[in-house]
Amino acid sequence: MAVPFRRTSKTKKRKRRTHFKLEVPGMISCPNCGEPKLAHRVCKECGHYKGKEVVSK
Repeated sequence: MAVPFRRTSKTKKRKRRTHFKLEVPGMISCPNCGEPKLAHRVCKECGHYKGKEVVSK
């Protein structure tokens, strides 16, 4: 069975894993009230989606 000749250093390991990170969800501002909201979802503050009131508050 093949065994690595040398141990992988922390730097090499971290360089390889640079793309392993959390992504920020797509936030946009609500066109009705201006509050930040997730894209393609009803605004939690005013209840509007695509210019229409979907949830009454």
